[in-house]
Amino acid sequence: MNKEQIRNFAIIAHIDHGKSTLADRIMELTQTVSERERQSQLLDDMAVEKAHGVTVKARTVRNYYSANDGKEYEYNLIDTPGHVDFNYEVSKSLAATEGAILLVDATQGVQAQTIANYRIAKQNNLIIIPVINKVDIASAEVEQTQAQLSDLDSNFTKENTLLISAKTGLGVPAVLEVIKNRIPAPKGNTDKPLKALIFDSLYDPYQGIIAYVRLVNGELYQNDQLLLMQAKKSFKLKSLGIFAPNMQEKNSLSAGEVGYVVTGLKDPKAIRVGDTVTLKNNPTSDSIKGYQPAQQMVFAGLYPKNNDYPALKDAILKLSLNDTSFSFVEEHSEALGMGFRCGFLGAFHLQIIRERLFDEFGLDVLTTAPNVTYQVLLKNGQRMNINNPVQFPAFGLIQEVKEPFVKAEITMPSESLNAVLKLVDSHKGQLLDMGNDGNLVVVTIKIPLSEIAYHFFSELKSVSHGFASLSTEFLDYEQSDLVKVEIDMNYATVDALSFVVHRSDVNNMTQTLVHNLKYAVPRQLYPTPVQAIVEGKSVARVDVPPLRKNAAVNGDAHSVSKKAALLRRQSINKRQSVKNEIKLPQSVFNTILEL
Repeated sequence: MNKEQIRNFAIIAHIDHGKSTLADRIMELTQTVSERERQSQLLDDMAVEKAHGVTVKARTVRNYYSANDGKEYEYNLIDTPGHVDFNYEVSKSLAATEGAILLVDATQGVQAQTIANYRIAKQNNLIIIPVINKVDIASAEVEQTQAQLSDLDSNFTKENTLLISAKTGLGVPAVLEVIKNRIPAPKGNTDKPLKALIFDSLYDPYQGIIAYVRLVNGELYQNDQLLLMQAKKSFKLKSLGIFAPNMQEKNSLSAGEVGYVVTGLKDPKAIRVGDTVTLKNNPTSDSIKGYQPAQQMVFAGLYPKNNDYPALKDAILKLSLNDTSFSFVEEHSEALGMGFRCGFLGAFHLQIIRERLFDEFGLDVLTTAPNVTYQVLLKNGQRMNINNPVQFPAFGLIQEVKEPFVKAEITMPSESLNAVLKLVDSHKGQLLDMGNDGNLVVVTIKIPLSEIAYHFFSELKSVSHGFASLSTEFLDYEQSDLVKVEIDMNYATVDALSFVVHRSDVNNMTQTLVHNLKYAVPRQLYPTPVQAIVEGKSVARVDVPPLRKNAAVNGDAHSVSKKAALLRRQSINKRQSVKNEIKLPQSVFNTILEL
């Protein structure tokens, strides 16, 4: 294929605006998939994507388009996620393209991730094609959506914006023609040494690591000896090919094309997304500028339920290869044994990782309460970054604690303003600015990251009836009055249940927590005291009632003395019971997640 007839582009949009549906129509019109292979949201092939109806991983597919000028063009399409937690997937994908389709739902208008993804595309100097979707729906507000796009970018005029219905296919042929006309062909030279960007990867148990590559210069052939420039690791290429949409083996790839290479490497740590691939015997002089590492926002512990630590370790290593925004380190808990302290982009990302571990590896894990990174200054002048409450120093050693704050923009209809402001206030948010964006109200707030790390987004959707959108930007660390809450069971601290909270919230949270734990902690043959300890003092306590065996019943005769004797014997070993281990189910950890 002549390089001038190649187009590399991505589809970007807010969640549920129709990206995957448009990708389906493009594959159908270009006959990439047959009638028999067609299905809704074909590129969303993971179980978690089908279950939640969202795109989690960016997917690449090559299409061949017969244009009106009589030539055939190669369209390398990347379908990207729209949820705020998977912004990193979008930035990786856009680095491998020359253009992007910015898709906006005519019934919802420009929303937070629309703007966030637009900015990423502008930073990459991409050609952006504005497209308004779902114009055939009765509730569509095309004129209002067009005005919002024009406010976003003055180049998004009515003449430059396409109107489509991805579901019915209305207007999609025009999109294919505009891609050819507006998005430039990739630059690059096949005569120069090989230079290719790894923009994604996955692990195959038989073939090892499969790297997704975008060739900038040079050509790639079967059995080439390749070199990873940053990892300084060489390997013999096993096979290569393209996505159509499934893997399809080819003899070669050349500058401007997108495809995959089978490395044969079995160590999941051997390849890093953003690395440059070149020929071992004729390397390129300079590597491609890689990606900024993803900034994890939420941290939680993952522990195997069945004590199968090696299986969990193997699964997490392979999962991290496929999801580079997921980080982990090994840790040990007195209550739960060996596990991992993992970093996530958000609460939804945490949920997706848990479900993928179960769906793809058959592993059921215990998840501890999520938290953020705190900066602690000790009285001796030492500074510490803490992302695990277990590592929180004793209160007598602490000079000050700082927590991360973010600037958040909430876009909503005006009728939701009061409810949203009450929600912001209840989560310790401070109003910075308020303005209008067309018929929508935009509120800018400063809020602790810990307050929005878990439930805030779902609560925002609830109070705004699904119409509010949220985008966040890290500000700085600021001093806060924070304390560590430890949970004792049977007078022994359960380290995995520890969490950090604002001092003003301690009373309400601990009273609610121990009440909920009364019904979540498995009952023993003796009363089990559960206490919340703050700075060495018990601030809340409840006794989990014992299981009682009524052995004093003999037919219709009830012996009070026998029952009393049984209960005395049951209580004799109360002190010894402190040493007994209580196996904690996930429901115990969920009581903290639900606070």
